[in-house]
Amino acid sequence: MNSLARRVNGILGRAHDIPAAPEPGTVTVRAHGVAIERGAGRRVLDAVDLEVVAGQILALVGPNGAGKSTLLAALSGELEPLTGTVELDGRPITAWTPVDMARRRAVLPQNHLVGFPFTAREVVAMGRSPWARTPRQDLDETTIAAAMAATDVEHLAARPFPALSGGERARVALARVLAQDTHTLLLDEPTAALDLGHQEQVLHLARARAAAGAAVVVVLHDLGVAAAYADRIAVLQTGRLIAAGPPRKVLTTELLTGVYQHPVEVLDHPVTGAQLVLPVRR
Repeated sequence: MNSLARRVNGILGRAHDIPAAPEPGTVTVRAHGVAIERGAGRRVLDAVDLEVVAGQILALVGPNGAGKSTLLAALSGELEPLTGTVELDGRPITAWTPVDMARRRAVLPQNHLVGFPFTAREVVAMGRSPWARTPRQDLDETTIAAAMAATDVEHLAARPFPALSGGERARVALARVLAQDTHTLLLDEPTAALDLGHQEQVLHLARARAAAGAAVVVVLHDLGVAAAYADRIAVLQTGRLIAAGPPRKVLTTELLTGVYQHPVEVLDHPVTGAQLVLPVRR
């Protein structure tokens, strides 16, 4: 039996276990030397090393085209690196079956498309599919209800998903991710289509999940929001990781002005002391 056949047999023959909750500070996803190319050899991610840690929010920031969504797709296993490796819960992500991955990480994409007119509640219930035929299936109803309440979509339960507004679809899609109930959440611009109140609601949910022990990665454009909610920030520019660390160490005037090619001012709020990141407007 060749090595590929042994690997396939090992994957197919392995039981789909129920993962234990990671200890705070545990690395749940690790990227090492990850590079991605798209179309005609255009490198969109290059030599990225990054760790996703249980109990923390990691924000991915950077200009348009910096590679944030591409990196998130690599961390989720949806894009295979040209070079480098991605590990999920200590094993190469390619070693997990789709069911195994779905029990360990949940992904919120930028675009929320459903091919059939499922109701909002049916879309949220899709998040429970990895737990079918396991003891956790008994939690389906309460988990779905809690996810819909947390994202303020209970009143949309019976409405067809395609008929919802962009912001409503985004909140229902987030409810699906929450209902999946994994220890790693990968969220691509979860606040993009939302009003101010719902943006804050989503970020409070992310913070609550991290406080409960989950590892949360979120792609954000608003640097002030990243400073307010993230434990660590990774700054990307033209496919490379420029800096990673706590907000006050990473979000500096000099670094951000260079990365965004526009003057940026970083200061503390005069009353609350919160870190503010503002474009300089002439």
